[in-house]
Amino acid sequence: MLYIPHPIQYQGSKRNLAPSILTYFPKQAFRVVEPFSGTAAISVGAAALRISRRYWVNDINEPLVRLLRAIIEEPEKTAAAYRAIWNEQHGESIEHYYQVRDRFNRTKDEYLFLYLLARCVKGSVRYNSEGLFNQSPDNRRRGTTPDKMELKITGVSRLLKGKCIFSWKHYREVLEETLESDVVYMDPPYQGVCGDRDSRYYSGISARDFIKALEDLNKKGIRYLVSYDGRRGDKTFGEYLPEKLDLLRIELEAGRSSQATLLGRDEVTVESLYLSPALVSSMKQKPEDYRERAREQLGLFEHEKRYAVTP
Repeated sequence: MLYIPHPIQYQGSKRNLAPSILTYFPKQAFRVVEPFSGTAAISVGAAALRISRRYWVNDINEPLVRLLRAIIEEPEKTAAAYRAIWNEQHGESIEHYYQVRDRFNRTKDEYLFLYLLARCVKGSVRYNSEGLFNQSPDNRRRGTTPDKMELKITGVSRLLKGKCIFSWKHYREVLEETLESDVVYMDPPYQGVCGDRDSRYYSGISARDFIKALEDLNKKGIRYLVSYDGRRGDKTFGEYLPEKLDLLRIELEAGRSSQATLLGRDEVTVESLYLSPALVSSMKQKPEDYRERAREQLGLFEHEKRYAVTP
């Protein structure tokens, strides 16, 4: 199995799903574009598979993008800065964490951010209504050790150094500059696209505006993929993207839910991946559309009001 390094822990990252998502990418692309890059897990994975030599890493969260830029373009400096901050913990690691958090919220320093991401509870990022990082430290551990962090930083840098442009623009600005030769992967704020604010994200987006953006991409013939909604057991998260977009919807198994397991339930989280018409038409073999398969099975069991489809 291909090892893909990731120095940043980030709940909601597509790090674990990246190998599955990347199977739907073309073998070669002029450029891979991530308008909602997060930790750029897809770009890192695509670089490991040599899908492209050009990447556009964008996210509205400026400190996060500046951190990614530092990791990729200045690995030695970034690793040294992390080591110095980590070594400051000594015996008062909890107090040290809150001091670093306060400093980061004042300065937005990317090196401080790396330490917070490595040390916070379950890599779960949280922001308050003022956009300030407010997650607590994990009391059971002190974060990734400097030696391990340096190895991960160096690994990512080797894959992407000199191949990226970095920005913290609104996603619409990025999409307006995309080319037919690009492949665009989008993982928009999960609850944000549904119209509700979510503390996991720096900023939400409007579902209506996002759907209009996808319509515009279809008109331009852009190849793109979108991670959008999902389900766990009988519970669904987010609404499906509308059929008028003519997207092919695939379900990807994201693994067993740790929260459900703690409650004694054996549930698997499933996420939807949508492929654009331009991307599907460029494929030699069209993937199976989950919705078509669901309709076929419903036709066989019309007497059942409820049905289940195994991805």
